[in-house]
Amino acid sequence: MKNQIKKFILGAACFMVIAGGSTVAGHQSAKAATNAAVSKQAVTASSTSAQKKAAIIAYAKSLKGKVKYKFGVNNPSKLIFDCSSFTKYVFAKQGISLKWGTALQSKQGVYVAKSNLQPGDLIFLSVSTPGKINHVGIYIGNGQFIHNTIGSKFNGILISKLSDYSKRYITARRVG
Repeated sequence: MKNQIKKFILGAACFMVIAGGSTVAGHQSAKAATNAAVSKQAVTASSTSAQKKAAIIAYAKSLKGKVKYKFGVNNPSKLIFDCSSFTKYVFAKQGISLKWGTALQSKQGVYVAKSNLQPGDLIFLSVSTPGKINHVGIYIGNGQFIHNTIGSKFNGILISKLSDYSKRYITARRVG
């Protein structure tokens, strides 16, 4: 009788290990499938975001020579914008809502260090009052950004080197 009990306990223990092992393996398989699905969603979201940012940059570039700068103006029908109404207009074409005004836009999205800039990030500069955000552009990569501005011989969309604005650079934000 003692022998039969030992065999029963040993058999039950082996069954538990085998059943438990398949349950653990099943759980691990389910977990791996879930992780793969989450990773796929993250890649899809990332590529969708990257596609939006590429479309934003392409659209901004397509407006070169068509847009005029005028301080305090947001007139999409005539393509007359200040710097922040320009970014607002361009991002809206990809379904990303920005507020009008550099101070307001500089609080949207998440902070990005200058060393981590990616194409499509908003960059904020000081162009008149030192240290005060009063200009915005869109980082396009390779140390360049596109912005709507005015100069002595220029009015409209311009692609500039970020390094030319190093003393005026204040911060950057990633939106959308």
